Amino acid sequence: MILAEAGFLFLGFILCLSGVNGGETRICALKGSSVDLNCSHQHLTSSRKWFTVRLNGSKYVQSELSVDGQRVTYNMSEEKNPTLTINDLRESDANTYCCMKTTDSPGLCWYNGITLQVVAELQVKVIPATEGQTVTLMCSSSCPLTEKPAAYIWYKNREFLYEDWSPWYQELLSSEEAVTYSCAVKGYEDLRAPEVSVDSITETCFSVTYAKGRMCSYRKTSVDEPCSITYPREVHILRTNYTSDNVTLTCNTTCKLFDPETAYMSCRNTSRNYKNQQCLTHNNSTYRFSCAVKGHKYLQSAEVCVQGKNCRIKNYVSRRICALEGSSVNITSEYSHPDNMKPKFKCWSKKWRKDEVEVEELIEAAGRVEYQDNMKNQHILTINNLKNNDSGGYTFRFNKDDKKWTQSDLPGVFLIVTELRVKMSPSAVVTEGQRVTLTCSTSCPLTDNTNYIWYLISQPLTLTEAQNKHLILNPVSREDAGSYSCAVKTNKDISSAPKTLTVQSITGTWTPAAAGVSAALLVLILLTVCWCVR
Repeated sequence: MILAEAGFLFLGFILCLSGVNGGETRICALKGSSVDLNCSHQHLTSSRKWFTVRLNGSKYVQSELSVDGQRVTYNMSEEKNPTLTINDLRESDANTYCCMKTTDSPGLCWYNGITLQVVAELQVKVIPATEGQTVTLMCSSSCPLTEKPAAYIWYKNREFLYEDWSPWYQELLSSEEAVTYSCAVKGYEDLRAPEVSVDSITETCFSVTYAKGRMCSYRKTSVDEPCSITYPREVHILRTNYTSDNVTLTCNTTCKLFDPETAYMSCRNTSRNYKNQQCLTHNNSTYRFSCAVKGHKYLQSAEVCVQGKNCRIKNYVSRRICALEGSSVNITSEYSHPDNMKPKFKCWSKKWRKDEVEVEELIEAAGRVEYQDNMKNQHILTINNLKNNDSGGYTFRFNKDDKKWTQSDLPGVFLIVTELRVKMSPSAVVTEGQRVTLTCSTSCPLTDNTNYIWYLISQPLTLTEAQNKHLILNPVSREDAGSYSCAVKTNKDISSAPKTLTVQSITGTWTPAAAGVSAALLVLILLTVCWCVR
C-alpha cells in the first residue's frame, strides 16, 4: 500500500474510523499469514461463539465455525482477549465472521461481521506515466493489505533487484520485451507476483505480457498460461446516439489495438455497473459517469454528466504524485456545480492508516497547508515542507455544509513522499579498476521530469548528460573514493545523505581519509630524515 505509517497528526481533522468497537470490519491479509479477529460485543460470556455468515440469494446463512486448536483457535472467557486467531491463511478462509450466542439472527451476524479477504497472488500493475512514452510499475494486491508490509521486494529477470517500503517501482520504464519484472512482500517471497514485460509503448497504447495470473482471465484464457494485453494510455467518454429521451455514453480511446472487452462503464451515483463499453441514460440525468479499464482502477476517465454544468462533478489534474520530502506539492481538483447549488464547504480529505485502523480525515488549511480556489473552478491543496507522514490518498470534497460527507472508496489522488538515497553497485567497497554505478534513488518515479546533481565531498561534479540519475565510474580509481550525495536540480537544497565509496588497491584501501594519513606520514618521514642528517 502507499499509505504511510502515522507517527503523528500534522493537521487539524475530523476522524472517521472504520470498525466496530475499535475493531476492523474488513481485513485483507496475505495467504500463509496470520490474523486476529476481535469480537465486537462489549458483554462477553463463554456462551458466545464464532460463526461464518454468507449471502445465499436474498437469505443470510450462518454456520458455527469449527476450530482445530492449532490453525484456527479462539477463547471467549471474560478473562482473556476474545480473539479469533487463524494461522497459515488459506483462500478458503475468506469469509465474513461474527461472534454471537445463537444462529437465530444471521442478518445481525452479517451486520456486525468482519469480512476477511485473502490475497493468494500479487500483481505487477503497469501504469502509463505522463513523462513521455514511459510507464511505471506498482506491486498490487487484490485488496489493500491491513497490515503494512515490512518491505516490497522487486525482481528483474528473476534476480533480486532491491527492496523498499513503497509498492511503486523506483524508475520509469520504456519498452523492453526481453526484460521481466516481478515483486513480492518481504517474508512472503513464495507469493511472488507473476512476471510481466513491457513489450511496446506508443503515444496512445502500451502492451504488456503476463507470464500467468488473473489478468489473463480477462482474455478468457487459463490463468496458468501467458497472455499479452494492449491497453490505452487514456480513456474518455463520448456522448452518442441522442434521442428525444435518452443518450448513449460510450467508453472511447484513441488506441486502435485496445480490446473493448477489457473495459467497462460505471455509474458513480448508483450501485449499478455497466460491464461493457456503453450505457444508456436519460437526457435529464444528473448521474455522474466514468469509464475504467477492467483490473486497472488507475486507467480511469474523467467524470462526465449529461447535464454538463448542471451537475456536481469533480476531476483531478494528476492522480499519481511522487514528491521529495522537504519540497512543496500542489494537488489540484477541477469541479463544476449547478448555479443554484453553490457549495459553501470545500476542503480535502486524506485517507491513511493509524494504529492499524484505516482513517479518513478532513484537512484544515493551517500551518504547512494552504487552500487556493481560482476562477477556473479549480481547487488546489498545497502542502509545504513535505513529510513522510503526508503520503496517502487525497479526495476533494464540496458540499452545502461540512456535516454530510462519506468516506471515499478510492481516493482521487495518491501522494507518495520520498527521500533521496545514494545506492552503489556492486557495493560501497570496490577494487580499483572495477565498474561502479551510483544511483540517486527514490521510492517512486518523481512526477516531474527530473535532472540530478552529484556531489563528491560536498563539491558538485561536472557530468555528461548521459550520467544523470546514474553516475558510472568505469574504471574506478583511487581518486574516485570519497563521500557522494545527490540532489534534484529543481530542489538543490534537498540532497541525499552522504554515502562513502571505498576503493581498494593492491596495497590496501584508499579513501580520502587514508590519503590524508599517507600524506601526513610522508611529511613525518621526511622531517625525520632531515633531522637525522643534521
